[in-house]
Amino acid sequence: MREHRYRITLEHLATPKQDAPAHAAISFETGNHDDLFAIVGKVRSKGQFDADSAASLALGLKLFTEVMIKNRSNPLFADIHQPMRDFIQQLKAQPQVVATQTPSAMASEV
Repeated sequence: MREHRYRITLEHLATPKQDAPAHAAISFETGNHDDLFAIVGKVRSKGQFDADSAASLALGLKLFTEVMIKNRSNPLFADIHQPMRDFIQQLKAQPQVVATQTPSAMASEV
């Protein structure tokens, strides 16, 4: 299968408790049939979420669903296959949010 290849790196930046130790970074390689940068861009462009939340959602879904696709015969995924497809279709169908301007912002443009 031809696929895009990625190196994913996760760095622990902060802990909820001040004295708790941070985890060492982990890195792994993975493949995906889709261009993950394009997918993140599409989810971000909808304006439904802030940029980091949109990237988290897009990457989480794409990494998870790629494992599902590559292991489609595994019974672990049987019950969530169709609901996941439905969710992704709903996500794709979300309208783009148009930012509304405040009256003060419109006045400053004049």
